[in-house]
Amino acid sequence: MVLDGKQELKFSSHKVDCKYRYKYHIVFTPKCRRKEIYNQVRKDLIEIFKRLCKYKGVEILEGHMMPDHVHMLVATPPKISVSSFMGYLKGKSSLMIFEKHAQIWESKHMIKP
Repeated sequence: MVLDGKQELKFSSHKVDCKYRYKYHIVFTPKCRRKEIYNQVRKDLIEIFKRLCKYKGVEILEGHMMPDHVHMLVATPPKISVSSFMGYLKGKSSLMIFEKHAQIWESKHMIKP
């Protein structure tokens, strides 16, 4: 292809290699900052977060479960927005915890999903 009579550009059909690195520091809390999350479901939440992130192609670089909130440093692919990832992570993890620990919701420690 000739542009302005001087430059000739050649286009190929192969994929162009590109590198990306989107890192986000995410902090989120359960409803009303309930501290029961730390004692009763901590180990299950860690495994659930790892499984859900792996499924979406998100890498957990660092994470900390505090008594009333969660810190995560994640690397996401460019096709996933932070808001859609957080909606997915919080929604699915809530349902998975409800399946394993229904007694928490029954005892009104947390709000039902």
